[in-house]
Amino acid sequence: MGLAFLAAAMQAENMRGYFAIGVEGISKETNLGNLFRAANAFGASFVFTIGAANGLNKVKSDTSDAQRNLPFYHYGRTSELTLPKGCALVGVEIIEQAVGLPSFGHPRCAAYVLGPERGNLSPDLVERCDYLVRIPSRFCLNVVIAGTVVMYDRIASLGRLAPRPLGPGGPNEAPPKHVFGLPKRRRKATIPVDQTNDG
Repeated sequence: MGLAFLAAAMQAENMRGYFAIGVEGISKETNLGNLFRAANAFGASFVFTIGAANGLNKVKSDTSDAQRNLPFYHYGRTSELTLPKGCALVGVEIIEQAVGLPSFGHPRCAAYVLGPERGNLSPDLVERCDYLVRIPSRFCLNVVIAGTVVMYDRIASLGRLAPRPLGPGGPNEAPPKHVFGLPKRRRKATIPVDQTNDG
């Protein structure tokens, strides 16, 4: 398990863009701590909560000390949520209009938000989301497991990984090397000459 997280973190360093993960209405410190620990392991840029239970400002089970290494934002309600420009909000929910995670194209810059331990994303937050995804499981997963699956899928689909072999076992070839494109050259803007000025 440790090696898988290390490999995922190394792939996250090679990816463009960024991601964050948060949860709405969380009530258990242990769940919040474990989610933040996984976010830190997978290379999240920041973490957040929306409408967390009163007094939930400490986290347990986070041996990585994510709160001291990642920006942590707490929003009292959905209307207070602010994200960087160009950051897509992706709701993770078992809902009819959600796209199955294996078929979802992750945005380059994204904030993923999960629902509370015993409930769903609020209608206001669902309305606010740019995308909705669902994990193809028979029933609802623990919030930490769901968040970990989403983060892993992001790295598996956007990271520069060696292709899976057709048969069982590890890859038969190395990951493709990054190839830099040609430099973009911009033409200098021409300043129009004032035809009325003789001097």
